[in-house]
Amino acid sequence: MGRDTRRNTRRRRAPLATRMIAGAAALAVGGGGLLWANFHASAHEPGGGARGRTTSAAGTPVATIKCPDVGQWLRNVPRGARAGVDRELAVLDRQITEAYARLAATRGAQAGDAAYVQNAILGPLKSRRTASLDRIGVNFRRVGGSTPGWLGRLAGCKGMPAGRPDSGGGAGTGGGAGSGAGAAGPVAADFVDIKKVPPNSRGAANGLAANGDTGSTGSFTTACGVNGNKLHNSDNIIVAPGVDNGAHHTHDYVGNQDNDAFSSDQDLANADTTCRNRADRSTYYWPVLRLQDGTKEFDAGDLGGGAEGNVGRILRASQAQIRFVGNKRGDVVAMPRFLRVITGDAKAFTNGVANANSSFSCTGFEDRQVTDKYVLCPRGSKVVRTANFQSCWDGRNIDSANHRDHVAFVQPDGSCPNGFQAIPQLQIRLVYAVPAPKVAGGRVRAPYAVDGFPEQLHKPVTDHNDFINVMDEDLMNRVVECVNGGEDCR
Repeated sequence: MGRDTRRNTRRRRAPLATRMIAGAAALAVGGGGLLWANFHASAHEPGGGARGRTTSAAGTPVATIKCPDVGQWLRNVPRGARAGVDRELAVLDRQITEAYARLAATRGAQAGDAAYVQNAILGPLKSRRTASLDRIGVNFRRVGGSTPGWLGRLAGCKGMPAGRPDSGGGAGTGGGAGSGAGAAGPVAADFVDIKKVPPNSRGAANGLAANGDTGSTGSFTTACGVNGNKLHNSDNIIVAPGVDNGAHHTHDYVGNQDNDAFSSDQDLANADTTCRNRADRSTYYWPVLRLQDGTKEFDAGDLGGGAEGNVGRILRASQAQIRFVGNKRGDVVAMPRFLRVITGDAKAFTNGVANANSSFSCTGFEDRQVTDKYVLCPRGSKVVRTANFQSCWDGRNIDSANHRDHVAFVQPDGSCPNGFQAIPQLQIRLVYAVPAPKVAGGRVRAPYAVDGFPEQLHKPVTDHNDFINVMDEDLMNRVVECVNGGEDCR
């Protein structure tokens, strides 16, 4: 057995100042909908411009804050510096969420001063980020490394409209108010009738699938339940190890029952599991799906929950299919134990959509997949979330500095990039019975949304999924045998 897993549901109360800001933000959106989610500021006029403007030419305020994702830029972090760097990356995330809370709580001041956001929010944020980036440099030098010359240039942030990420990708266009439930988003334009999505659409569920009718055609399904134990926390052991509330949103966990930021590999190896096959102690986790119906959940006043805009009733999946499949070009090799893989991007709205790949669909319509919208399903149909993981491995590392470089997706022909080898592809399909939101007149009432960083405005494009392989060697070998042998095993 692992450590006392009651720590996984410990409450993270926000400091008083943060709770006051969150309360002010909630008041700003109460009743009349999300006032800042209906802005049409030009993507070419972000905050912090040459004259410090934080509004569009028409005087429309910015909707959120876009900062360089420092963690994605750090490709070569000395091993001895990683723990310190991870802590500073978590500090940078916290600085953004706090700055966004101030942005949401000061709309009146912004309306009377076009330079308010730059002077009162973005400028101080840059100063705090500069100090954190300096400390990252100290961690590099402490172990004999050198600070990347470009690191300091990542300090500045800018304002961003609600309509689209700077990449111009399809994260949904702005327009329409939100639910008025105290959360920044989603908005009406974030939803689409599944019947309006083209059939045979090549969304994430299809375009990133590694399996096919040739090569290694088998599969292995592991049954691990739907988080009936209600194991939740707002940590992220992969991205922010050792950091309380490192995710700033709540996760569902199935499989390994010793999941929090402080779990070591040994803790995971010794833990209990919800998987039917007791040799699978892997951890499978994803942001919870909530219905913004006014329900006060267990985390309604906590960091990661209501204090950071993740509000409403947590919906438990009615099905959670966890399946490993093969590669259409040939055999796969075993995954190493404790391999860590993240698919999707929790910051895709501000980062751009390059790493966004989870998709939404409806039962009975799963040839229609969409990554940048939540779906409206007809009566009797359920919402489906699908995530396909990277299935090419560099053959050496169980993780990398940016948590992405050690794995890759297959190329269009099914082959792996040079130097990578095919491993079983994890595919996760989650099914939910979700009351259909009411979308009319550019407004949405009682929407559902994935939990996320508050500045991401609960956009569907930020959905993501995480995995740590903690199968024992015999079970992993069995997975490989089934996949390579064309068997469908359970």
